[in-house]
Amino acid sequence: METTKRQEGGYNGLPVRVSLFGGLSIQIGGQMIKDSSSRGYQLWSLLEYLIAFRHRTIPPEEIYAALWEDSPVDNPASALKNLVYRIRTLLLGYEIPFAKSIILYCDGTYQWNNDILCAVDAEEFEELHRKAGNCALPMDLRIDYYLRAIGLYTGDFLADSAPKSWITPVRGYYKSLYFQCVCQVLQLLHTLSRYPEMEAIARQALTVDRHHEAVHRYMLLSLIAQGDGKQAAEHYRQADRLYRQELGVPLPPSLRELYRQISKRSLSTETDLDAIRQDLRESYPGEGAIFCDYSILKHIYQVLSRWVTRTGQSVFLALLTLADDHGEIPQPQHRPQMMSALLRVIQTSTRHCDVFARFSDCQYVLLLPTSSLEQCDLVLVRIQEACRKHPHLADIRLHTNVGLEDSGIF
Repeated sequence: METTKRQEGGYNGLPVRVSLFGGLSIQIGGQMIKDSSSRGYQLWSLLEYLIAFRHRTIPPEEIYAALWEDSPVDNPASALKNLVYRIRTLLLGYEIPFAKSIILYCDGTYQWNNDILCAVDAEEFEELHRKAGNCALPMDLRIDYYLRAIGLYTGDFLADSAPKSWITPVRGYYKSLYFQCVCQVLQLLHTLSRYPEMEAIARQALTVDRHHEAVHRYMLLSLIAQGDGKQAAEHYRQADRLYRQELGVPLPPSLRELYRQISKRSLSTETDLDAIRQDLRESYPGEGAIFCDYSILKHIYQVLSRWVTRTGQSVFLALLTLADDHGEIPQPQHRPQMMSALLRVIQTSTRHCDVFARFSDCQYVLLLPTSSLEQCDLVLVRIQEACRKHPHLADIRLHTNVGLEDSGIF
């Protein structure tokens, strides 16, 4: 077994700092370690795994599975030894004195050498989260711990790495921990009426996950508390647009209820018709049909029904259903991705005057104001052709049912 002797202040005065958030980076004695070779992919994959699980010994078989899960090699034991040799050679090139002992092999297992003083951002992040969760501490100290933890989270865990099955759950764990820190510190800041800080933290957190319900809530609270009702209304509209266009669902009830409460408390009265007209217009007119909540589509349908009766124009209603050749709908675990893909297909294949909404977890309903069934069919054909070309919809059929509003079908 290779051993090293731990020295105060860092091994031979060369402290090791490792960042796992945003992507792997290793700094030793002020030098950023890099590998410019075209064969460095698996070398860094091995370093990622050994550092992420550095507090335990790792059997070779576990490393084989982590590194070559999609493309097994003929002799994984030899390939692994070669990677360890290349890591040591890489560090020797930087004249690192402990290059040959940074990875240990003992009793048939591998391990990162923890006798070498090493600071890892993910571990510091966890420790700050633990300290901040101590409710017996002064509130200001807890806020400081949370803010320091949030500052360490510069991106998802190993965000730059190729997809690996072992990375996904660890990445999810740290992202969940990050939002625990965010929501806890936002609540503390709200208690202390530190609203500008709330707004800044919420804005940053929404760059990590712009659909996070609790963060949107704190964002609205911070804006209202600062007296910026107009900005709060704009943020609400933007959030509503994100949920509908990207997730295919309306805003969560908690956000809608908060906005209703905010609207009731607003004392301002708008008398400028141009301002109202501007507010009614789409802030970011997108391509294709307007996507809205089904309850809103019902009101639009009722208005169009009256319009059709008075003008003699035509409005067609189409029901779009994802199913296979036998009429079987997709499995529940596949529906969200497929419905999200179909939403984008509809938006890029329809006209600005069309309106659609989600009817069920595998159906959209589409309103088509048009003069003839032939024009309606052209729109539906475009949608079906786009579905066949989409990678998430190529193996499924889009079933369509169409009727004229005044035909009595509905």
